[in-house]
Amino acid sequence: MIVTPLYAGLLGLWFFVLSVRVVQGRGRFGINLGDGGNVLMIRRIRGHANFVEYVPLTLLLIAILEFSHFSIYLIHALGLALLIGRVLHGYAFGFTEHSRFGRMWGTALSFLVLLIAAGLCTYQGLRASALWY
Repeated sequence: MIVTPLYAGLLGLWFFVLSVRVVQGRGRFGINLGDGGNVLMIRRIRGHANFVEYVPLTLLLIAILEFSHFSIYLIHALGLALLIGRVLHGYAFGFTEHSRFGRMWGTALSFLVLLIAAGLCTYQGLRASALWY
């Protein structure tokens, strides 16, 4: 595997940044647990949590495609689109009070990558299954 570790590493660094923003918010707003009803903390926590909800499965799907010898250019395109989508989305939640652009386009890119990767993995699985019978 050549390409997926690059995007996994970059996404891991971005996850670290989002994590630090949550920790900083807890200190800044004096919130020990949860969001304390603070709108900015809610945004930071949701940006962080949303990353956790989508990135692991999507990265796994991309890695499966890479293991299945799909085009390295496709793997780069999927990885880069996921990275851009997650940065846009995370920035919108973790660093701004209102960023509809980042949230909308970040979500759209992330969903597009998830859909393409899932579809290609399904295709690969069906194709490989047909070869065994």
